[in-house]
Amino acid sequence: MIIWMIIGMAIVTAIPRFLPVIIINQAVFPKWVDAWLNAIPYAALGALIFPGIISVKPEAPQVGIIAGLFAVFIAWLNLNIIFVVLGAIAAVFLMTI
Repeated sequence: MIIWMIIGMAIVTAIPRFLPVIIINQAVFPKWVDAWLNAIPYAALGALIFPGIISVKPEAPQVGIIAGLFAVFIAWLNLNIIFVVLGAIAAVFLMTI
């Protein structure tokens, strides 16, 4: 009985996740809507990262801002995302020792 409940809950939660993907793949949007939709992941990522940048060291918020700018610079050089993350971590570490 429990297994059927788990399977049912999995199906009920999977449908709202997969249905929009299926619908969006069939739809054709104007160019400006596509551009707007393509910007959403970057905006969401910025909204998730920015508070962490400011609060990395609450008594010295410039440490996070400088490390964030350093990460932007490394990303601008088209390096792998791992190097961007490690570079930002190293920048914070070097400024806090």
